Amino acid sequence: MSEQEPIDRTPAREPGRIPLQGDDAKARRKRTVSGLIAVALFAAAFGGVAGLIGGKDVGLIVAAVVGLPLLLLVLSTARRRMWLEGTTVVVRTWGSRRVDLATAPRIDLLLTEVRGVRTVSLLVASGRGSRAVKIDLAMYAGTGGRELGILPLRRLADAVVNNVEAGGVAFSQLLVAQLRAEARGDAAADRPLYRLASAAPSGKLAQRFSMAAVNRFVATLDD
Repeated sequence: MSEQEPIDRTPAREPGRIPLQGDDAKARRKRTVSGLIAVALFAAAFGGVAGLIGGKDVGLIVAAVVGLPLLLLVLSTARRRMWLEGTTVVVRTWGSRRVDLATAPRIDLLLTEVRGVRTVSLLVASGRGSRAVKIDLAMYAGTGGRELGILPLRRLADAVVNNVEAGGVAFSQLLVAQLRAEARGDAAADRPLYRLASAAPSGKLAQRFSMAAVNRFVATLDD
């Protein structure tokens, strides 16, 4: 991107339920339809090849085996919602999961990179053997991107600050620094989340940053 693009922010709607992801119904429907078409084409391609080799029945079986898991993935993504209630993150797909940010035993900062888009997220574990909850804070491509809104960031900072076990103060300080940068009207490139994303080594699909690493980065913000 040659020119700086505006930073889109996720709107918050209900005071007691703070959305932690975009909720654009039109865009969500478009992604779902595109995903369903891709699944149909993918399954048909594999089923067609298998059908040429083993016959119609084999082709249908292969198409179903290939297509059903992908179909469930697309539908799960379409149904997924995430919001914050007090200090608890609620994730709903086919069922609901709840993770209390104030008592979570581990919090990491996760950076993922896909097709030049870097996403900065909080990865919160609710306990041993349980799946971690990923809360996307910002997505950057070039000098533009999307960031979580001011209210969700503020509530997340308040929720993790008292988590002594997972070192929540470090993550809270990072979010507060991001909020201060937004309040000053800093450009995207000068904001902490962007600086963190751009400073990380490239070529890795996913990178985790521990509490200690976040602490070291936050300390550099005052330099």
